[in-house]
Amino acid sequence: MSASASSDLLQRAQRLSPDLAERLVAWQHQDGRHHLPWQRVRDPYRVWLSEIMLQQTQVTTVLGYFARFLQRFPDVQVLAAAPLDDVLTLWAGLGYYSRARNLHRCAQDVVNLHGGHFPTSCDALQSLPGIGPSTAAAIASFCFDERVSIMDGNVKRVLSRVLGWGEDLSVRAHEKAL
Repeated sequence: MSASASSDLLQRAQRLSPDLAERLVAWQHQDGRHHLPWQRVRDPYRVWLSEIMLQQTQVTTVLGYFARFLQRFPDVQVLAAAPLDDVLTLWAGLGYYSRARNLHRCAQDVVNLHGGHFPTSCDALQSLPGIGPSTAAAIASFCFDERVSIMDGNVKRVLSRVLGWGEDLSVRAHEKAL
């Protein structure tokens, strides 16, 4: 990406209404979902579980799985100690089974390497299996008050539209510029 394209994007962002973030938050309060079981909790286990389940999966589908997972695996220690086959069986129907395998491996790492406590920084969270930048940012922000941007697909879509950014976001340099 050229320096001029990056500069153009920055200029567009600076021209935006300074209260854009506040307006987006107000919109979410008025029109967004408010009663999801993982909202308004500061438990990194629940936030992590919801973030992993919500990858490429609709909220309505995740709701039942989330409740069943918490009933069977109420905390990271129980999940880490469970046989992988139990995790995969409970995951059946959600698809993308690598998420379930990484979930199990991550739980084991949290228990074995971190004493059963999730790391508190976005950077440290990304060292765990299956936790990428967006999931790490969500956990660090929601649970540990780290000021970090959550750049999931929805945020990228909104920013692209608001900024009139037509670049291909599958190109790493374009995503980074955004």
